Amino acid sequence: MESSFGSDFGSDFSSGGGGSGKLDPGLIMEQVKVQIAVANAQELLQRMTDKCFRKCIGKPGGSLDNSEQKCIAMCMDRYMDSWNTVSRAYNSRLQRERANM
Repeated sequence: MESSFGSDFGSDFSSGGGGSGKLDPGLIMEQVKVQIAVANAQELLQRMTDKCFRKCIGKPGGSLDNSEQKCIAMCMDRYMDSWNTVSRAYNSRLQRERANM
């Protein structure tokens, strides 16, 4: 089982090396960054869905009434605005700390 993991790992991350079979660290880092971004987006969507559902849907049914639809839309807008504000502040702090190193 370990050998198949190793060969799958190598085939997933090796390309652009001119067929040499060597892993390209730059490519690996880019793929890891993409995977992290996807995981963060999935977590954001899951948290937003959970919070807004709990806040807006009193009695789940087959469809959403007008007030539930409006509540969901407003909740998601506020959640995204908050997420963006926190993300900007976090990135600014990281940049300041890196500049002070």
